[in-house]
Amino acid sequence: MQLKVSTQLLYSVALLLATLFTTAAQAAPAKEIFWEDLIPEGHVQISNQDAASHEGAEQNWVQPDLDAPVVKALDGKEVSLPGFVVPLEGDSEVITEFLLVPYFGACIHVPPPPPNQIVHVKIKGGVPIESLYDAITVTGTMQVATWKGEIAQTGYMMQAKGVAPFEL
Repeated sequence: MQLKVSTQLLYSVALLLATLFTTAAQAAPAKEIFWEDLIPEGHVQISNQDAASHEGAEQNWVQPDLDAPVVKALDGKEVSLPGFVVPLEGDSEVITEFLLVPYFGACIHVPPPPPNQIVHVKIKGGVPIESLYDAITVTGTMQVATWKGEIAQTGYMMQAKGVAPFEL
């Protein structure tokens, strides 16, 4: 009987520890990063306006520096990054897929920034975006991965867990 109680006690302690470690891992806040954190240390980023070429009509902007390097250490990290939305998928109520860019109008009114300054974001269930003029903060798991669409190529992807208005 003593052995059975000890086994149950051991099992209970192991279950408690596993629960505590899981809760602690989930409770760890996402690392707040900014756009300069997406550029590898020592890399001299080409100015978007200087590097972009304009061929004819306003909508024919060509994205500069498609080989811009990324920060591989961010792969798989939980991060929080502010920026502006360029909608890709969704409806009038919510968007489920978008590009997160460092400044308003990127990819729409001006040439897209280099791929290491664009994050392709997906959010399960979607999120309402009240105004594309307002900055937001996206929290989720960052992936170092290329995504190519009609308007831009990205160097990062993120599975978002939350979106909130940007606060200083």
